[in-house]
Amino acid sequence: MTDAESFDEYARSRLPMLGRVAYLLTGDAYLADDLVQLTLLRLASRWEHVSAAREPDAYVRRILYTQHVSWWRRVRREALPVAVLPERAAADFSGDAATALAVRQALARLAPKQRAVLVLRYFEDLSETETAAVLGVAVGTVKSQTRDALARLRVIAPELSGSLAEVNR
Repeated sequence: MTDAESFDEYARSRLPMLGRVAYLLTGDAYLADDLVQLTLLRLASRWEHVSAAREPDAYVRRILYTQHVSWWRRVRREALPVAVLPERAAADFSGDAATALAVRQALARLAPKQRAVLVLRYFEDLSETETAAVLGVAVGTVKSQTRDALARLRVIAPELSGSLAEVNR
């Protein structure tokens, strides 16, 4: 199998997972698609080296998360503050759909690094050590970011308090 074929197979198999993670990070379907596309472009340019290491998932995660943080830094410099944020239209959701929507909205209000830590730890189920390796930070940073992110979620999304209690166990 050629490098192009093996990359194509890998990208097709990981596309749904990358899309879900990118959406959780960005909170926007179009930005998530852009983030996944950029991630796969960067991966393609290094595929020969990455596939030889036989552990492309860790490398892909690293690209995805670092690109997201880079976007956030760039947007933060370009964004203009507004005095009042517009209210989002309320929808009538029940059960899991309402919880999923609340989680996405709460994640969108976290700092990108806090969001990345929570997505890696609780949605991708990585250990603290694995999360630290993906983000290129110390394990202590992962622990403090997790603690701070969960505390912030308790303030900005009290409706998730039952879900957050399960996370702390």
